Amino acid sequence: MLTRLTFGVALATSVLFGTSALADDLDPLQIFVSKDTQSLVVYDGDQVVASTNVSTGKPGHTTPSGIFSIIEKARMHHSNLYESAPMPFMQRITWDGVALHEGSYVPSYPASHGCVRLPAKFARSLWDITKRGFHVVITDRELAPHAMQTADLFKPRYPKPTPELMSDADLRPAMATDTTVEVAMNETLPKLGATAAVALPKEEAPIKILITHASERSKALEVQHMLTRLGYDVGDHDGVLGPKMRAAIKEYQTIHSQKPTGEMTPAFAASIYKVMNRTQPTGWIYVRRNFKPIFDGPVDIASPDIALGTHFLQAVHVNAAQNSVDWFGVTLDNVIGAKTAKRLGITSFPDATAPDAAEQAFARITIPGELRDKIETMLGNGSSITITDTGTESKTTDGTDFITVTREPGQAG
Repeated sequence: MLTRLTFGVALATSVLFGTSALADDLDPLQIFVSKDTQSLVVYDGDQVVASTNVSTGKPGHTTPSGIFSIIEKARMHHSNLYESAPMPFMQRITWDGVALHEGSYVPSYPASHGCVRLPAKFARSLWDITKRGFHVVITDRELAPHAMQTADLFKPRYPKPTPELMSDADLRPAMATDTTVEVAMNETLPKLGATAAVALPKEEAPIKILITHASERSKALEVQHMLTRLGYDVGDHDGVLGPKMRAAIKEYQTIHSQKPTGEMTPAFAASIYKVMNRTQPTGWIYVRRNFKPIFDGPVDIASPDIALGTHFLQAVHVNAAQNSVDWFGVTLDNVIGAKTAKRLGITSFPDATAPDAAEQAFARITIPGELRDKIETMLGNGSSITITDTGTESKTTDGTDFITVTREPGQAG
């Protein structure tokens, strides 16, 4: 892989640079594409590494706007949709055909069939310096990430040490993974002055986080867990209102003098949350790693009738030993339709152009301590947070990070 300095030298004739951003090859890059200016800018934090002109999708083949990541790379790819058209230095961001790639014709206006065409020299150098999982943010108007100062953002740390070090004891790595760290000890105490070293697990891929309103499925999943703890048989914990789940709800409703409908009625929900001494979740947090879900759980959104908006935050300079991290964020335009707003109970919308819109959105979210602990011991360079009202799109599957498609005014149905 080329270093960033090499990347800068290779593109010196056609791009702009932020030389301070070229110093640390370990920091993840972010790629911002503006359809308004037909430009692409590569950022390290909030520092510009490089920029170029691009050509996005023409009318009828519009390039989607939103938050994506690189999910596949190929030095040479041929289109499955357009007569095996060559796509050199392809970097895929969706499984349905959208990618960044070298184009033989890159005018400074929309001309592609939905991909982002790049000048040849830039495409080759960019391909060499990116990795799968690097984020690509495509916007209708030009945006740039800014430093986040919110005190309550996640901070990296090591897990709390176990209270005892004994033979055959396991030390947990920085989060619950399939890997454990074993410490072998002699039966006798070591001599005075002796030292011991613990081999830490290798650094994992960065986690990707989505925070959104609680969906009907996530609410059902929460109820399944509560019914199980109360001794009811709900079947699989899958968030689906299947036959066993309905039978368990009917049994609960009968015992608690409610009409046995088998449905998650407001009266049923209020009752079971009161019995379990819990608060009904207004939001949900999902965590992925290596393009697969690893855990999720409920969160609380203050004033859920006010839209969260759509925001993207990325962590760089992550240092668990010093409990330090730099977060950089951006707020995207995203209009949601009246039907969706009604379903979510949203009645007002904050200003997406406010300079602290992302900070204000995160400040409204309360994350349970156990979930925060889990996330903070997994945090690494390139970890990201997406905050949005409408949850994951259908494009988010195994093999992708969270994909959030945004809509500019006039596109919301």
